[in-house]
Amino acid sequence: MRSPDVGSAVEELAERIRQRKVILFAGAGVSMNVGLPSWGTLIEHMVEDLGLDMSSQEVQECTYQMLAEYYRLKQGSIGPLRSWMDRNWKVSPEHVKQSRLHKLIVELDFPIIYTTNYDRNLEVAFNLYDKPFVKIANAKDIAKATEGVTQIIKYHGDFDEDASLVLAETDYFNRLSFESPLDLKFRSDALGKTVLFIGYSMSDMNIRLLLHRLWETWNRSGYEKDRPRSFVFMPNPNLVQEAILARWGISMVTEEAESAEDGLYAFLSRIRDLIGSDADGLGAAEKERNGR
Repeated sequence: MRSPDVGSAVEELAERIRQRKVILFAGAGVSMNVGLPSWGTLIEHMVEDLGLDMSSQEVQECTYQMLAEYYRLKQGSIGPLRSWMDRNWKVSPEHVKQSRLHKLIVELDFPIIYTTNYDRNLEVAFNLYDKPFVKIANAKDIAKATEGVTQIIKYHGDFDEDASLVLAETDYFNRLSFESPLDLKFRSDALGKTVLFIGYSMSDMNIRLLLHRLWETWNRSGYEKDRPRSFVFMPNPNLVQEAILARWGISMVTEEAESAEDGLYAFLSRIRDLIGSDADGLGAAEKERNGR
């Protein structure tokens, strides 16, 4: 069962992707399908490392951002936690290659991919399928970005640089101003393009505030009706979310399936099929650039 809008969404997205005018924004749901640990596992590690009692009230009342903030205060830096995450949130290339979702993302050949995931699975997938990309995690990366290849923007940071991670409470508070280099880049990139959000529950307050700020920018411009339509994929219908997101110019599409991964895969597969792909699995845009 699909939402009534899914057919038109697939057709519109396929056409916009052909024109290379779609930004993919990928959340935790994309990484979870290759078996990465949950936030609960991260909390358990921090609690154990800090010598706290998981059942205590002081822990029960904390979010993972608050615990990460306390971890930084007690340990002097977030470095040890980042190292643990890097070791334990690593998936083998063979496992990534088995991910049909990551293969689809590479095939669809988005010019820009934003991700709030810290892991390197997207980068690994692009390497596995010999697709060029440039990783962007800070202002220096923006300045050195190569034109004409997919940009993978690590919106909440990258394991290669402790200072880039948006993990502790202060990090999230600092991002609420949306004036960091990556925030400014996203606002610029998104103004003239369709944004497709996948792998999100849309409960992330930072993401919701980002969407609201983007809507505000268009609203103040006086040209809101000219804004390209953007989309968020959710595995199940949600009338409350749909109404709020619609006000911000975001259309919600759903695909009911046995699992969230199956639904997302079916949705992206239809887009891929409309665009067409050659025997090697390359997207239509790649085929055209190669002159085939």
